[in-house]
Amino acid sequence: MTDYTIPADGLTSLPAHVLAEKIQAGEVTSREVTQAFLDRIAETDETIGAFLHVGAEEALKTADEVDKQVAEGHEPASPLAGVPLALKDLFVTTDAPTTAASKMLEGYMSPYDATIVTKIREAGIPILGKTNLDEFAMGSSTENSAYKVTRMRERSEERRVGKECRSRWSAYH
Repeated sequence: MTDYTIPADGLTSLPAHVLAEKIQAGEVTSREVTQAFLDRIAETDETIGAFLHVGAEEALKTADEVDKQVAEGHEPASPLAGVPLALKDLFVTTDAPTTAASKMLEGYMSPYDATIVTKIREAGIPILGKTNLDEFAMGSSTENSAYKVTRMRERSEERRVGKECRSRWSAYH
């Protein structure tokens, strides 16, 4: 487990809809938002291990395109245009390797984008990179990733409460 916490302030602490509003209002640029998330990834991912691939150049290029549209007064491509996201490494993309967290697919470059990726690109959403998962999505903890385990911060209070609820439930059933 890690001592990682979600930042209490700054761009990476804001919900997506608030970031979208700020980008569309010109209060902040998509590039600034995207760079803030890329900086956070660079700062924390060695410990957390959430990303299998980071696509900074591609994400910033999309962010710049959104910023240009905003500056020219165009309608946003979608309500979340300019707000970056990360994809699971299960979705094929033309500009990043897709491994499904398996060494068997190491280095695989798809000749096409998955439909969801095409729609995300059309929506003007910068893709930060691809995140870890259990190999071929056969699980939910990344314990079975061929690359690394993603470490979450300890949620001892949540676990304690969860155990109490389970023990009370089992006492009645």
